[in-house]
Amino acid sequence: MNTFLTAVRAEKQDFNPETERLRLFSGTSNPALANEIATYLGITVGQRVCKRFADGELYLQIQQSIRGCDVFLVQPTCAPVNDNLMELMIMVDACKRASARQITAVIPYYGYARADRKTAGRESITAKLTANLLVKSGVDRVLAMDLHSAQIQGYFDIPCDHIYGSPVLVDYLSTKTLGEIVVVSPDVGGVARARAFAKQMKDSPLAIIDKRRAGHNVSESLTVIGDVAGKTAILIDDMIDTGGTICAGAELLRKKGANRVIACASHPVFSPPAIERLSEVGLFEEVVVTNSIPLEEKRIFPQLKILSVANMLGEAIWRIHEESSVSSMFRK
Repeated sequence: MNTFLTAVRAEKQDFNPETERLRLFSGTSNPALANEIATYLGITVGQRVCKRFADGELYLQIQQSIRGCDVFLVQPTCAPVNDNLMELMIMVDACKRASARQITAVIPYYGYARADRKTAGRESITAKLTANLLVKSGVDRVLAMDLHSAQIQGYFDIPCDHIYGSPVLVDYLSTKTLGEIVVVSPDVGGVARARAFAKQMKDSPLAIIDKRRAGHNVSESLTVIGDVAGKTAILIDDMIDTGGTICAGAELLRKKGANRVIACASHPVFSPPAIERLSEVGLFEEVVVTNSIPLEEKRIFPQLKILSVANMLGEAIWRIHEESSVSSMFRK
């Protein structure tokens, strides 16, 4: 268990899922994470059937009574994004029609989050559209982790609890001998995230990579603002997609004299050619991510370290169910 969750409440030892009427169901995108969350809560993942018809349509049925229950649906909307999003909405609709008291969508990774504003004419703000679809499907509350931008919380016309994977990353890094640390933001847009992370890393100094993006999934790193020479550089971002941004940043940090480079991100999207880039010998000492998105064996490489956020999500679910503070989990 992560150090910031070591003080487990005594009342949880007497938890009875039948009297508490707490139910947890998993979609097909990350059942392993849902099972870990259920273990933390001391319950089992609910029974449901999910299958696909010959024409590709999804069929889903909840196979136990949830009338009057507090239902939590675990489904990161990772690839295939459209299928997983549609499955989540079908689960919500099924629970709504089964008279659940409250339905919370637990979305460790929120797809379409990068389309959070218009950057050119005639574009869709798909992050807002996705929020609208979820609300219309009948969800009462959303629990999300490390949204690409904080403004997405406001896209939901229902309560949205936003939690962070950084405590899990910090807990792991604190077990390592890193020497003199500098926390690095791979671009100007991630400065707030990097600053908060640096504060958690014992107020470590901050550096910023000045970057010019040439197009979607293509980036060019130009210079480093800050001193990285002779230090362990920790590159922090919310996600790693193709790896272009973070790998270009690592190359630049090496040129500027960083002794060691460690990449940290909550969401391992890892679209091609990310694996080839991240696994390049001599670039990263370690790439640290969470299990918000499942990774097949073929996408595992030697430098990769996967940390579980199940306990943190489980604690947030418990607090939502008990109607207690979620934000207090992140206060020292």
